[in-house]
Amino acid sequence: MEDTYRRVCEALPELRVELISGRVVVNEVPTGDHNNVIALLLMQIMGVVSERNWRIWTNIKMFLGSQADRYIPDLVIVPPKPRMWGDDEVYGDSTLLAVEVVSRSSSTDDHIVKPKNCALAEVPLYLLIDPFQDIAILLSHPTEKGYLQQTQVPLGKPLDLPEPWKITIDTGKLIDT
Repeated sequence: MEDTYRRVCEALPELRVELISGRVVVNEVPTGDHNNVIALLLMQIMGVVSERNWRIWTNIKMFLGSQADRYIPDLVIVPPKPRMWGDDEVYGDSTLLAVEVVSRSSSTDDHIVKPKNCALAEVPLYLLIDPFQDIAILLSHPTEKGYLQQTQVPLGKPLDLPEPWKITIDTGKLIDT
């Protein structure tokens, strides 16, 4: 499967290619609405990111372990020198925050498959923004059995990001109305 995945990545460099539960998943680049959610989130977290000299990465693969899936979150925040697997994959446990904005085609993967495997790879915080269900979900405290803590709020309600963030996201500002 790894060879097939690599060949598809090389053949389709302009598309998002992920390995999810043994499936090679190819998606178009995100829509304008999808990107707006990320831009509006960035406006809220930029102060903390800048103050701590963290890095904002898009279109980077997360390395979840040998023979494991490869995800390309919509947004990943990493420290200045994260641990890397090659040039294009950051170790999940070397991230500070992974963000997924749900699209109609990715709902099951974003809500169920990716959180389970991100917890196994010790991604400390997984933020899911679902404009179709009007919710934001923050998963934290990863273990081998999944995330121990889940905080879900309707879009429009505040959502606290714990240490090392220690900020509150205004989820109402994530969706243009």
